[in-house]
Amino acid sequence: METGKLIKELRIKKGMTQEELAEKTEVSTRTIQRIENGQVDPRAYTLQMIAKALEVDFCLFTANEAGESEEREHNNNTWLGFLHLSGIIPIVFPTVLMWRAKKHKTKAMSRHYRSVISFQLMICGVLIGCLWVYWKANVTTPLLGVLLINTLLSITNTVKVLNGEPYIPSPFGKNENPD
Repeated sequence: METGKLIKELRIKKGMTQEELAEKTEVSTRTIQRIENGQVDPRAYTLQMIAKALEVDFCLFTANEAGESEEREHNNNTWLGFLHLSGIIPIVFPTVLMWRAKKHKTKAMSRHYRSVISFQLMICGVLIGCLWVYWKANVTTPLLGVLLINTLLSITNTVKVLNGEPYIPSPFGKNENPD
């Protein structure tokens, strides 16, 4: 539960209005409204004052924020895992769609996106070369090898990202991997 919703729920249980809570905390009524609506994150001092006015332990709010942070981190890792999994198919369209949908909502999405896209483009180039060898020499071994390596690397990166571990960056492009 968001901190603002929790504050609102506790305030209502106490039978207190927003104005009364504002008076007890020395915070404006508008600020209380914005906190409860989730428009602002209250500072630690404000949370301490609200906890005191509502007669609850301050740790209730900090534990709530830690849970939300864990949930966001898990969600970020899930989307980043999907992004790396899209590297199995050397077609950039699904990867671009996923990046566009989550680039402002998921931490580090752009960095992972650049790595996956450069890897996919490299695989496309190698596959074109393998198809040319197949066409000229009728040898399929390089083609199957490239597809196998691509699949294994994409799955490995997906598992690493889902577990919060550093992924294997693309061999091309600038890849700072501070994960």
